[in-house]
Amino acid sequence: MSDEPTPKILIADDEAMLRSVAAEILSDSGFTVIEACDGVEALEALKANPDVDLLISDVRMPRMSGYALVDAGIALKPDLKVLLITGFSRDPLPDHLTKRGVQILYKPFDLETLPNLARQTMGAN
Repeated sequence: MSDEPTPKILIADDEAMLRSVAAEILSDSGFTVIEACDGVEALEALKANPDVDLLISDVRMPRMSGYALVDAGIALKPDLKVLLITGFSRDPLPDHLTKRGVQILYKPFDLETLPNLARQTMGAN
């Protein structure tokens, strides 16, 4: 048995079904998962859980966008890994997120690929 801590993922998406299914798949793959229904709730969860390894966030959410959440999350934890998801826009990522290596996943996507993508993102520098 490994002494490595279980990687912790925060998933923020206002689409409850997608968030729930994604959280279940990630949890079944060995991750500890925290769910948030919007950016404000996710930011509070990040503050309460400084050991979050990966933030998976929808781009468009009520109260706080995914971009604003990522910026606030990086301010709290500069080494935070990020994966963005969206179903609305194919606009390019803001330059500062592109330079940071943030990836964007377009809906619909195969949820079964999420655990491997999460591992890849957390392994990336």
